[in-house]
Amino acid sequence: MPPVSLTGTVQSETDPHTGDFSVIKSFGDNRELSLLFGQHDEHLKIIEQQLQVVITPRGNKLAIRGSKAACENALTVLDNLVNRISNQLDVTAGDVKGAIRMSLDTAPENKPERIIQIKTHRKVISPRSPGQAKYISAIADNELVFGTGPAGTGKSYLAVACAAQGLLEGRIERIIFSRPAVEAGENLGFLPGDMKEKVDPYLRPLYDALYDVMPHVKVEQYIADGTIEIAPLAFMRGRTLSSSFIILDEAQNTTQQQMKMFLTRLGEGSRMIVNGDPSQVDLPDKVVSGLSHATGLLEKVKGIAHITLTEKDIVRHPLVSRIVGAYDREYHRDKTTGKKN
Repeated sequence: MPPVSLTGTVQSETDPHTGDFSVIKSFGDNRELSLLFGQHDEHLKIIEQQLQVVITPRGNKLAIRGSKAACENALTVLDNLVNRISNQLDVTAGDVKGAIRMSLDTAPENKPERIIQIKTHRKVISPRSPGQAKYISAIADNELVFGTGPAGTGKSYLAVACAAQGLLEGRIERIIFSRPAVEAGENLGFLPGDMKEKVDPYLRPLYDALYDVMPHVKVEQYIADGTIEIAPLAFMRGRTLSSSFIILDEAQNTTQQQMKMFLTRLGEGSRMIVNGDPSQVDLPDKVVSGLSHATGLLEKVKGIAHITLTEKDIVRHPLVSRIVGAYDREYHRDKTTGKKN
């Protein structure tokens, strides 16, 4: 089916008695409005709840009532979703929430210069916050990107998606995942099984992301033939990684020496993404995190970008954002007072 144009016209007015603002959005083609509205108007209900507006469908029109700012945000969200449909992309509840998040962040410094979509074997992925948009752009524009921020901001998932796109388009020849294994004081040598069995639990989030953007059979094939490689951080020493997309996850748990070793593995034609949450360091006391040290040391080095994601970029359950915010405030409070947990 050819792309459907839902672009229409907008009429607005302000009630002189109540001061309520109302907008009527008309669509030129209503064949795909069910995708825009969602099952049982689910998408419209999400917009109503989060933007504090009332939306009433009327054939190929939508009547939106609320404050002027809220109505304008609702129109921005609808235009974003219409653009997805016009490009024959699915619209999910997550896409709706992401469009709302993008519309609400009006700070000029947070507005991304451009929106890049990631095309993988299984889906097209769009950023769901201004921070995510900046992160994806940074990966496209730089050979080395540090992504820092709390859990749930999409650091690992988006990095894996970008890697999958690079492989699909033939820009890289392999994907390499690595992660320090220091959680809960465990050491790889004391864990049961062969090396793959030892490392797999630490890299499960990356596996989950891979299976989401690639067919399961393709992932298994790539792992079997070495196109996708999973290796402990210690196994990176002495290697030069060329034509690769290299992801180091949980990098806050590297030492300065480990981080230097890893960063200097970057070879020709490669991209390297280093992700971590500086507030979740599991290193022994008095050991400086290699991630914090590197982001400060390399701050002004050309070709390196550092994108900091925050609780505003969390795309999991809304409660996760509030939980992270509470812990983050305590973390910064403790840093200021010198208190140790």
